[in-house]
Amino acid sequence: MKISKIKVSNWRSIVSEDISFQDLMIFIGQNNHGKSNVLSSILFFFGEINHQYLDFNGDAEELWVEIEFSEISEYENTTFKKYVSSSNKIKVRKTALKNGSFSYNGYVEEATEDWLKESKISDFKKREVAETLPLADFLPIKGAITIEQFKTAQNEYIIANIDDISFNYVLEESNFLGLKNVAKGSFGDLFFIPSVKNASDELNPRGNTLFSQLYSRVINKISEHNPQFKEAKEKIIQLTKILNKTNDDGEINEDRPKDLASLENLLDEELISWNTKIDIQISTPNVDDIFRVGANVSIDDGIKTDISRKGHGLQRALIFALIKAWSKVMKQDREALLNDKDSEGSTRKASKSTYFIFEEPELFLHPQAQRELFSSLVNLSKDESQVILCTHSSSFLDLKHHKSICIVKKENIENGTKVLQYVNDIFENSEEIKSFNLSYWINPERSELFFAKKVILVEGQTDKTILPFIAKRLNVFKYDYTIIDCGGKDSIHLYINLLNKFKIKYLVVYDKDNHIEKSTQKIADSNAKNIIIENAIDINFGKSIVLENDIEEEIGLRNSGGRNKAHKALSYVVSNEFVLSESLENKIKIIFG
Repeated sequence: MKISKIKVSNWRSIVSEDISFQDLMIFIGQNNHGKSNVLSSILFFFGEINHQYLDFNGDAEELWVEIEFSEISEYENTTFKKYVSSSNKIKVRKTALKNGSFSYNGYVEEATEDWLKESKISDFKKREVAETLPLADFLPIKGAITIEQFKTAQNEYIIANIDDISFNYVLEESNFLGLKNVAKGSFGDLFFIPSVKNASDELNPRGNTLFSQLYSRVINKISEHNPQFKEAKEKIIQLTKILNKTNDDGEINEDRPKDLASLENLLDEELISWNTKIDIQISTPNVDDIFRVGANVSIDDGIKTDISRKGHGLQRALIFALIKAWSKVMKQDREALLNDKDSEGSTRKASKSTYFIFEEPELFLHPQAQRELFSSLVNLSKDESQVILCTHSSSFLDLKHHKSICIVKKENIENGTKVLQYVNDIFENSEEIKSFNLSYWINPERSELFFAKKVILVEGQTDKTILPFIAKRLNVFKYDYTIIDCGGKDSIHLYINLLNKFKIKYLVVYDKDNHIEKSTQKIADSNAKNIIIENAIDINFGKSIVLENDIEEEIGLRNSGGRNKAHKALSYVVSNEFVLSESLENKIKIIFG
């Protein structure tokens, strides 16, 4: 199963927020706006961290995290049968109180009629009442009716009349699965890789580390199939039996070493006044554990040492290598399951959900390695795992995955952390997609727009060069603003559409293009394009500044045509000939205001 939705209430900076989930999730945003709080809410739900007093938002006495799971497998359908909705989804809430207690509760589809509600059985189970109900035919003919019998009758009646019964999807009052605490791993395996993590911890052959699980699988396979391993295992078992006082039948072990008996007798003599005897029993060790405990891992990059003595980049790379290896192993398991003739046609009967959470995966990696890692994580998310990222790097953004992008913002304490996302198609038709040319125009540089406090859209390279240069001279330049070269006027409205969808603040700078030497038709064409831009602007997020008629005319540069227009314009601006007009100065102050 996979996470399809998360709802968080009163967790740290989050007052109340709903988040739709994809197989790949990318959380971005400015520092101290709540990205880590989104991740920690998931860790809290899965039991990876315990809640503390400071986790409660403000004066709230209660906090909760609710997760809806979809793509429920046959195995999970059996395990969570009571909670699987008619749309094949499961919704579970974990609630915590300030007194330190917490509970898991699931949502159930409950019939609207009281006599079909499990919680109301005690009101209807008396025979004189029960026999007046439509489910009477499903009850025992005589005798007192127990709660279990009434519950069975309810279920049988619902199955027989499913099309005629109305249901409500409600949060149960009792504990999820009837348990006070839900075992860690009940909803799948979760691996959290924080921004700062000791790689030697992940190479530990003990515990729940990635290497431990990979290594354990190898030991288990050797244990099952290797004859030498089986023989050694049997010898250890026999040796253990020889060391004990009695054999499996309870009879005295004649082959027991006398040294052990002598030790027992020596201790017995010292305890004779206590009327006490010592019996030394040797338990058969788990042979598999012997090989786990004795395992040590070294890294040889020309100099053989443990991983803690290597650079942070290699340590980070090793962690990601373990993750990719684990992904390949899981894929092999699923392929083996598909080919298993004993699976009775089930394709996911024994599947295991896996979630990976990465905090700042870009750390200690150069840009090329970041892009390679992002590609690997995308592939990992396609392989029946869910990948959740929190990043400050544009290398981990791709508009092909725009439904995965979540911009985390906190405008004020009262509303708390909010997550902006757009899970529908951005462009309405294939022509718009083609015009925008996702694979070319949205590159790591242009992806910076998702991180910006405000985006400045310009037509071309000359605008992108001159405007910030003059802004720095005027001391109004803002480093948290991003200037995007849209590659021409025709593409600007597509960028505006994108920014509107994600509710990102922006300002559009475009050329009026009403040059005196232009024909009437060309001026009309330019004006039509200008209208398209203005109509695309949502005044809640953006506004425009129009250049007269282009940036060259604004700075007073004539005859700038041909190649290297940006270089010619910059050379002119730094020369003694350039005089900044009051009009352009005011426009630049507005642009960077």
